[in-house]
Amino acid sequence: MPRTAKGVRVPIRQRPEWADVVPVPQEDGPDPVVEIAYRDEFREAMDYFRAMYISDERSQRALDLTSEVIEMNPGNYTVWHFRRLVLEDINIDLWGELQFVDSLAKINSKNYQIWHHRRWVAEKLGPEVTPIELYFTRMIFSRDAKNYHAWSHRQWVLRVFGGWEQELDYCKELLEDDVFNNSAWNQRYFTITNSPHLGGLQAMRNSETDYTIATILSNPVNESPWRYLRGLYKDNTNLLITGDVVPELCFKVLNTHPKCVHALSFFLDLLCYGLQPSPELRTIIESMRSPEQEPSNLSLAGVVCFILVKMDPMRANYWVWRRSKLPTHIG
Repeated sequence: MPRTAKGVRVPIRQRPEWADVVPVPQEDGPDPVVEIAYRDEFREAMDYFRAMYISDERSQRALDLTSEVIEMNPGNYTVWHFRRLVLEDINIDLWGELQFVDSLAKINSKNYQIWHHRRWVAEKLGPEVTPIELYFTRMIFSRDAKNYHAWSHRQWVLRVFGGWEQELDYCKELLEDDVFNNSAWNQRYFTITNSPHLGGLQAMRNSETDYTIATILSNPVNESPWRYLRGLYKDNTNLLITGDVVPELCFKVLNTHPKCVHALSFFLDLLCYGLQPSPELRTIIESMRSPEQEPSNLSLAGVVCFILVKMDPMRANYWVWRRSKLPTHIG
């Protein structure tokens, strides 16, 4: 925004280039219920913006004014919309526009309007913008690893323009920094199921299962890899019980962490899918039960539900419901 040599903002009404414009004040009616105490410079800028908007003037000064208003209030969607109309009409260099958005997003990284505008600019610039956008989202994640807007933007860039080649390695890097980063787990799943270079879920299932199991064994109380493991088999849950890998995982975890709710919950699902558990797994579960509180004719799955009611009191009603819905044929 225009300033004097001493850095003092010059009011718009004192700028010669705006002398021909009559500002349009905000109309709140004769008796507003809750009058907002706008700062004088913001009120003035909006009065002049209304004049531009009403006359639909698409010029450099209109663009400059939207910059000034947005810097005061980056959430004003009407100003952003009008800015896009102006940008299209006066054919401004959009690489410069991307830099403008950069400066705003770094301090307003959860502002929806900024991300919407950035996508519009990126779409106009085309595939050449891909490395810039991937780098920019990485920068945002270095400050806020779970920024939903940045993840959504990154996924959009990958889908539309590509850039998948290093994405799985990037997810691994994030998880090495913080294995509890559920956003990085989500992005890893997004990558293996969407990247044209990896062959899809079926091609990646075995290697991803190995990776996930190793992660779980290093920290069984981390819920994210357990969720990820479920996702790897959501298209064919029968594969979970036809091999020994996943049942063996449950055995290893419950043998060393018998109070691990995630392992018990996963084991319950395996039983519902038709797993015939090993004697060793049965022994572990039986050692955790409380016969004085449970009916003697409970199936093993019913026993697991009773154990979960005790170990996971926040969801006790859910486990009671799960027990009531158990198939009659499971052991």
